[in-house]
Amino acid sequence: MTARLTTLPNGFRIVTEAMPGLKSASVGIWITAGGRHERAEQNGVAHFLEHMAFKGTERRSALQIAEEIEDVGGYINAYTSREMTAYYARVLENDVSLALDVIADIVLNSVFDPRELEIERGVILQEIGQALDTPDDVIFDWLQEAAYPDQPIGRSILGPSERISAFNAGDLRGFVAEHYGPGRMILAAAGAVDHDRIVAEATALFGHLPPTHDGQVVPARFVTGERREMRDLEQVHFAMAFEGPGYRDPEVHTAQIFATALGGGMSSRLFQKVREERGLCYTIFAQSGAYEDTGSMTIYAGTGAADVAELAGLTMDELKRSAEDMTEAEIARARAQIKAGMLMGLESPSSRAERLARLLSVWGRVPEVDETVAQIDAVTCDGVRAYAARMASGARAALALYGPANNAPMLETLRGRLAA
Repeated sequence: MTARLTTLPNGFRIVTEAMPGLKSASVGIWITAGGRHERAEQNGVAHFLEHMAFKGTERRSALQIAEEIEDVGGYINAYTSREMTAYYARVLENDVSLALDVIADIVLNSVFDPRELEIERGVILQEIGQALDTPDDVIFDWLQEAAYPDQPIGRSILGPSERISAFNAGDLRGFVAEHYGPGRMILAAAGAVDHDRIVAEATALFGHLPPTHDGQVVPARFVTGERREMRDLEQVHFAMAFEGPGYRDPEVHTAQIFATALGGGMSSRLFQKVREERGLCYTIFAQSGAYEDTGSMTIYAGTGAADVAELAGLTMDELKRSAEDMTEAEIARARAQIKAGMLMGLESPSSRAERLARLLSVWGRVPEVDETVAQIDAVTCDGVRAYAARMASGARAALALYGPANNAPMLETLRGRLAA
């Protein structure tokens, strides 16, 4: 299966991939306007806007938006990340046109009714409260803030309560005017789709928008930092990040394979050493994430107050040791996990549509799956060991702790253990 790409004269991009045999399709609009595109006084507005898109347009009420999709058995949703906002739907093949019309309507024609705005403000404030009561959610926001302090990419996507309480319809319209131009939009569809038909419909819906120029994002700077939030919880939530490559960096696949071998599954080093051999936690993992110009490997675990120092120390020891004795078998296993996860995900039209949009936004094209597989296969054991050695010896790091963390070592202590 090969993706097809069409760019309208105003810069709006349409990318599709037909999946023979399917009777359903996923279609959505991905916009390069997320948390890192906000100014400090706008923090949380991208996510607020995503919520308000479903609260009524010039043609549809909030109830009609939900009913039109659900009347045909479909599903519609949205999300906001630090680099993108997405509005998408999953429907049967005969309802693709309907889904596209509804999505275009909520993206282009939301009315931001004052009454609905106040209702949704309350919903988002509840969402923030729920996140603060969920330690293994909020810890990652705090880790991001410690790694990227006073930067758009380091701020919470939800935003602070005081900002959410103050936003008005003008703030939402201002963000739309600033960032929701056709050159920053990608229409991606996969499954039972016809490219030419979608292009014709998208032209009618989006072709009239005037061209816009992309704004520059604030470059990310990973900064060594630490945040501790003491609270009377059952566990200490431990999260540590090490600076890694952005998604255009040639080492991005090396970083993914290293993180997977270190803590990506039940056979990984951290799981075996810290949980299976020592019984210090129920959950521990490592994962690699990347943005346009930066990235990180994150390690997370939840453990008892009396065990956090031992867990943190063992984690540093395993990271350091991996630079010395990571085996070919571990690399092969991690490589297989990453490829299988990617290929299994491509059996879903929703995952495939998201992949189309993400890769097009990164590369300006959609690489064939075989190209990505070849890049993963090209990562060697020596390359992973060398990457691990650089991370252990010199990578910037950040630490976040939440709970009864009195016994937890300081960041500099952990960095010293790596360097010893």
